[in-house]
Amino acid sequence: MQFIFFVCHEEPFTPPEELQPDVRAWVDETTRSGKRLTGDRLRPPEEARTLRVRDGRMVIQDGPFAQTKVKIGGYDLVECENMDEAVAMAAQHPMAKLGTIEVRQVWKP
Repeated sequence: MQFIFFVCHEEPFTPPEELQPDVRAWVDETTRSGKRLTGDRLRPPEEARTLRVRDGRMVIQDGPFAQTKVKIGGYDLVECENMDEAVAMAAQHPMAKLGTIEVRQVWKP
């Protein structure tokens, strides 16, 4: 089963320098094990665009959909046997100590 981790944090957010080696080690270890398929940081929410199509017309809004202090700063796509394993893996993510990790299963019909 595939799961996506949405790595969230409050704005403004500046990760402490000492976190960088921890994140790199987690990425390297989980990628090497075959559990982490891909992932990356995201550009700042101010650079986002949100769109919807209504009555055949596209409406574009600058910025993120939600006006909230908590922003999605990155993602990881992982392969786990079940939700419990995915949650345990997310708990080991270094950002879980500073922010929030939302764990969601990828919808596969």
